[in-house]
Amino acid sequence: MQAAWLLGALVVPQLLGYGQEAGGTQREWEGGWGDAQEEELEREALMLKHLQEALGLSAERGDESLAGTSEDKEVWGAEEEGQGEEGGEITPTPSSSPSPSPTPSPTPEDNLSYILGRLAGLDAGLHQLHVRLHTLDTRVVELTRGLRQLREATGDTRDAVQTLQEAQSRSERLYGRLEGCLKGLRLGHKCFLLSRDFEAQAAAQARCVARGGSLAQPADRQQMEALSRYLRSALAPYNWPVWLGVHDRRAEGLYLFENGQRVSFFAWHRAVRPESSATPHPLSPNQPNGGTLENCVAQASDDGSWWDHDCDRRLYYVCEFPF
Repeated sequence: MQAAWLLGALVVPQLLGYGQEAGGTQREWEGGWGDAQEEELEREALMLKHLQEALGLSAERGDESLAGTSEDKEVWGAEEEGQGEEGGEITPTPSSSPSPSPTPSPTPEDNLSYILGRLAGLDAGLHQLHVRLHTLDTRVVELTRGLRQLREATGDTRDAVQTLQEAQSRSERLYGRLEGCLKGLRLGHKCFLLSRDFEAQAAAQARCVARGGSLAQPADRQQMEALSRYLRSALAPYNWPVWLGVHDRRAEGLYLFENGQRVSFFAWHRAVRPESSATPHPLSPNQPNGGTLENCVAQASDDGSWWDHDCDRRLYYVCEFPF
């Protein structure tokens, strides 16, 4: 018993002293934690202020935030005191109104990331447009080259067709001249050929030119008489008027050949008067008698006399060709 009492006397005082030292150490640790907590809150408030300035928020919100921070400090300090009094137990302090958690505002880094993302999208779209434009440009170049080739081919074809037409015209003219001299009447350096197609005077002239000649233009009375014999033998026993290359379309009474030369002789029809009558036969009046209505000359196939007719009348015609 004495030994146990002696052991208690020695151990209890030491335990009591150790408890007091532990309590003092705990109070010192709580004081240091409070200081660190306060510095951390101040640092957070400063960072929040800088963030608000960077985002352009109003100063009132900053003041509210600071006020909220001070209130949070007071609440935190009250909680710490409550914890110290109750021996380390944490009890939440009821507030009059729950403070809603603030919505996080976008930082400049978030805005920059958003802008960079949009720019990247626009860059990709522009790249696709450039690719499509390049494809279209290539296609346009190909189409232009094909169109140029088609134009060149068309030009070559047009030239070839024109060459063929010219060759055909030369062949027709050469053939007409040969036919006129082989089938018609050869007289000196020209040949006459009768055509039994009914044409107006201008159309007959065009067809004679296409065959390498023109409407008959007897230069003198000898050629006219030879032409009269040829027509009489070709159309006998009938009497057909045949177009000549003589007209007065330029001026009434001024008769010209188709080549523009003035006619130097005429063989107009003159009516035969019966012995018992002083008036000519009504069906064969003297020529020319048409005035401005009849400006082209045709030769009768029976006697070779000249008659003026309407130029649009469709008659036989005779062409002449150089030999």
